[in-house]
Amino acid sequence: MESSAVAECLRDKCILITGSTGYLGKLLVEKILRVQPAVKKLYLLVRAPDAMSAEQRVLSEVIGKDPFNLLREKYGITGFQNFIKEKVVPLAGDIMASHLGLDNARVDALSEEIDVILNVAATTSFYERYDVALACNALGARNACQFAKKCLNMKLFLHVSTAYVAGTQDGLLLEKALQSGETLREGLFLDVEAELQLVENVKNDLAIVKKTDSSAPPEKSVMKKLGLERACHFGWPNVYAFTKAIGETLIGQERGDLPVVIIRPTMVTSTYKDPFPGWIEGARTIDALIVAYNEQALPCFIGNRDDIIDVIPADMVVNATLVAMVVHWNDKQQVIYHVSSSLRNPLTVLVMEDACEDYFNDNPRVLENGKPLKNRRPYLFKGLASFRAYMFLVYKVPLEMLHAVSMLFCGLFSKYYNKLNQRYNFLELLVKLYAPYAFFKGRFDDTNFTKLRMELETENGDDDIFNCDPKNISWHKYFLHVHVPAVINDANINKNRSE
Repeated sequence: MESSAVAECLRDKCILITGSTGYLGKLLVEKILRVQPAVKKLYLLVRAPDAMSAEQRVLSEVIGKDPFNLLREKYGITGFQNFIKEKVVPLAGDIMASHLGLDNARVDALSEEIDVILNVAATTSFYERYDVALACNALGARNACQFAKKCLNMKLFLHVSTAYVAGTQDGLLLEKALQSGETLREGLFLDVEAELQLVENVKNDLAIVKKTDSSAPPEKSVMKKLGLERACHFGWPNVYAFTKAIGETLIGQERGDLPVVIIRPTMVTSTYKDPFPGWIEGARTIDALIVAYNEQALPCFIGNRDDIIDVIPADMVVNATLVAMVVHWNDKQQVIYHVSSSLRNPLTVLVMEDACEDYFNDNPRVLENGKPLKNRRPYLFKGLASFRAYMFLVYKVPLEMLHAVSMLFCGLFSKYYNKLNQRYNFLELLVKLYAPYAFFKGRFDDTNFTKLRMELETENGDDDIFNCDPKNISWHKYFLHVHVPAVINDANINKNRSE
């Protein structure tokens, strides 16, 4: 298959995209419009109360973003606006509602038009409320699949999941479907309806308690705690991976003979080169560690420098998504792809750390006194026990002493206590977030992904348009010149907005 066939397949097609306001969603919309301006329509489902609000969200949160600068330059301001108006149709709806929150007339009309659904909508927080994560990542996937089955011309339902539905298992993790009720703990069966009922029961019990007890915890914190508890109970490290796994099983139950592709990316990083190198939006996975390193707020962490981190640039995920769409056009089966790098071109902690140090040495953070902040590598503990001992001696004991002295002297040392406590809580949060993956020994099988890349191999080099091969990435150069500066720039932008 020549790469041009990917763009040609998009010609005159109507595509419904959920999650277009998210990171990958924006890039998907931009890529389709750029490589195939003759696409018929892109229907973008966004949560909004009405059509006008949906249009405003799409214009400000999708079309108005930097990835669309190439299209703006190509068409000019007026031409770009007309092009978007012709090709992009915002839909006020909700992935968490039946029929995607659309009225019957709209459902009937779309069912005759839509050729493909790209389901990218998700809540990606590791500690999301359980009710929200279930509604979006699990039931939302089912709702989108059910909607796809209503469409008369449906050629493919493509769902973006995560490779970490595999949890933190060791060994080679295969590109295979999760079975209904499957969990990561032997002997446990997952009943989705029972989980939904549990959520309602906990909410109802909490509402009753609140009537007589004003000190009862807020619903938000209870739901977050419940999500983590249920995820860990069934063997997943966080509610994100857990509910994405549930979403996959629900799609498997619903699909029938619907053509389905599930894309499972690993840790998604900034764009490698398309539409330009280094576009990112919001801190993702390892980015919080990079920002902390820059601020020298990471004196220590856990892990080994020879451990492998599986990352994949966002534009390669987008390209793999579009190529898979064409390869499996109207193919009456379900196929799963690990869009990953750990087998093809492994990245070690040491390489990433070297790149960070090189960047921060060349671009040091300047303090208020005008002096550059000296960069020191964090000490890596090779186990949680040694990390806990360090935290106890260096933070917990001094905090207890400062608290006692501050109480004795009417809060005289409260400033020092608060500063140290802030550092302590920050490190504890980072370890809580990343501990399950710090010693992760699993490797993602990419047999299907390799076959997909082979479909793009052509003599004239057209596969560069939809490049999804991490083999050619120099990770040190990528982190040094692309990803780290992108992360720091994004962090500075967000910091300025909040001030």
